[in-house]
Amino acid sequence: MALSVRLSSRCKAPVQCELTNPVMAQVYLASSSPRRADLLRQLGISFEIVVPHVDESPLYSESPDAYVKRISAAKARHVGNNADPDLPIVAADTVVVLKGKLMGKPRDRDHGLEMLGLLSGNTHQVMSAVSLCQGDVLETVTTETLVHFRQLTRDEREKYWQTGEPRDKAGGYGIQGLGAVFVESIQGSYSGVVGLPLMETAELLRRFGVDCLS
Repeated sequence: MALSVRLSSRCKAPVQCELTNPVMAQVYLASSSPRRADLLRQLGISFEIVVPHVDESPLYSESPDAYVKRISAAKARHVGNNADPDLPIVAADTVVVLKGKLMGKPRDRDHGLEMLGLLSGNTHQVMSAVSLCQGDVLETVTTETLVHFRQLTRDEREKYWQTGEPRDKAGGYGIQGLGAVFVESIQGSYSGVVGLPLMETAELLRRFGVDCLS
């Protein structure tokens, strides 16, 4: 499918948008993540990308579940304040949680290798929240997936870091890429681990009048 990048004439602020279909977009996607865009394309939805700008710092004593819901909703609201109110807005956030603690994205090589070492041989949680917003209506749902890593050697962690894949990923790995070779099993939503739980997204879209099956 041919893509075009343009400034949306329907946004109140000058934000970069990507029109995935020459017909009128059905929704806005409030994300700069190419992985979320790829997942939304799987649903056959025509959309424009509007990049939200929100402070993603965790609040003091905030639980991972509360954090991911808050950030997802904040992304949707930010775009909602600057975009055409006639279109629903899809936003999402994903976090990796090990033993109750957010892992975030690696700051540098040493941190990335440390994160992979912590995940090695352990089961962690991946929480994804997806929000749909239109006007004053906002709905958010979350998924939780258990991911178990096999044991990783120091050499494997080093070689994986050198590929560049872990550097912008929550938890320091990408299950949709080479990081899949470390995953022994998952229990839950694969698309949620990638960044956008598709079953839950499709259900929210249906509630907002966008049926991916019609």
